[in-house]
Amino acid sequence: MAPTAAAIGATLAWGTRWYVTGNGLANERPPSTLWIWVALTGAAATVLILGWRSARWWRRGASLLAVPLCLLSATLTLNLWVGYFPTVQTAWNQLTSGPLPDQADQAAVAALAHSGVRPSHGTLLPVVIPSDASHFKHRGELVYLPPAWFDREHRSENPPPPQLPTVMMIGGQFNTPADWARAGNAVKTLDDFAAAHSGNAPVVVFVDSGGAFNNDTECVNGRRGNAADHLTKDVVPYMVSKFGVSPEQTSWGIVGWSMGGTCAVDLTVMHPTLFSAFVDIAGDFYPNAGNKTQTIVRLFGGNEDAWSAFDPTTVITRHGSYTGLSGWFAISSPGPPSPDNAVADTTTMRLAGRDAAANPGNQAAAANALCALGRANGIYCAVVPQPGKHDWPFADRVFAAALPWLAGQLATPGVPKIPLPGTTQQIAGTGR
Repeated sequence: MAPTAAAIGATLAWGTRWYVTGNGLANERPPSTLWIWVALTGAAATVLILGWRSARWWRRGASLLAVPLCLLSATLTLNLWVGYFPTVQTAWNQLTSGPLPDQADQAAVAALAHSGVRPSHGTLLPVVIPSDASHFKHRGELVYLPPAWFDREHRSENPPPPQLPTVMMIGGQFNTPADWARAGNAVKTLDDFAAAHSGNAPVVVFVDSGGAFNNDTECVNGRRGNAADHLTKDVVPYMVSKFGVSPEQTSWGIVGWSMGGTCAVDLTVMHPTLFSAFVDIAGDFYPNAGNKTQTIVRLFGGNEDAWSAFDPTTVITRHGSYTGLSGWFAISSPGPPSPDNAVADTTTMRLAGRDAAANPGNQAAAANALCALGRANGIYCAVVPQPGKHDWPFADRVFAAALPWLAGQLATPGVPKIPLPGTTQQIAGTGR
């Protein structure tokens, strides 16, 4: 029985590893202990099933206990790797669909908006955004309203208070719209920022870019759904009409983590009349669902022209000079911020792009290559390293660090505009 259990456990571990690597599901190599625990889980389950009839009672009990313990160990190892659940309470709330920080329903928000009382913290509101333009099947999404948003609802000044900017937040490959609120701690970060700026902060929409937890769309229009159209043609008009946010390009930004970081760059350079700033947290060089050939097949049904339309390098090169776009590329590595990225050295820029293209999941190569190309085409950007690894706690820290810059860049009332780390310049103007 032991050889059979070992063989099945090894096969399960190999199959899981093949699935993860073959589908491009991980930017960083998983820890070897993860495969060990997967193998032990398979072996323990095999012993339990094959040896149940002949085993004594205490061996049955040990086998019954071994399977969930091995599975729990594999799950904990996985969570240590990705940081999806930073606390036990977060995990419990996710598993039980517990309330999110600052969560309220439509009736409570309406009552608060007409009460004449500014809340002491922001409000997180579940919303159902119509998909009339995209026909993209998606889950419910979330909107964060800072305390200052409620001023417009009950103040009759002439002119009224300025419209607030909006930030679109996108999670990773395996995601729910609530991930940034739970695992990414974004609501607390926004509340803390608003408290330090007299209640002012951007309105934030936590979008659904996948439609399902395991549907990796990479925010493109393709075989897995018209995710790009949903984000640009459904979400943006809805936020303007429903919450009265500014429709101006200078007032819209995108923050994305992992796959969402790739989306943040891609959507901004593709739609410079909609968005003016982005924060790319450990994103890839291009929409990535495996290697380039696999990506073209999986996302675009083999249509390379469709892939090119969503490849940031191709998009930037075809567009040429931009005006008024800016970006923060965050990578998990030590070192000072890099604003220039050898823009003047075309050979260096070409080599950086070649390295990133060969390794699209290499976040440092991707960030340096894209920022170099962006700056050569008028995009004000910097590559900002920060200690950490490719997990949600890293995304949490980067968002907290980047929010003062992003809020200022989007002209949030009462928030000063500051330069990117390691830079002194600002690029003014509006996108074309």
